[in-house]
Amino acid sequence: MNKQELIETVAAATGNSKASIAGAIDAIIGAVTGAVANGEAVQLVGFGTFASGARAARVGRNPATGAEMHIAAAQTVRFTAGKALKKR
Repeated sequence: MNKQELIETVAAATGNSKASIAGAIDAIIGAVTGAVANGEAVQLVGFGTFASGARAARVGRNPATGAEMHIAAAQTVRFTAGKALKKR
């Protein structure tokens, strides 16, 4: 399901217009993105938790040549599914 399909599904389920649902979904995505970017975790009970994480620097290999290459450390976003989502 992509974003447009999500908007259509929620609009059909709630009876609200697609424009208002699109605005709400954009606001939710913006709030979650901002919170995670600031290092906060966003917990949606029954669905899951979005949090920032760190990936350490490591040495990898170029699959084409086999040469070793340095892969820099990076900040990542991780999602942990909630109990209700895992059950389904």
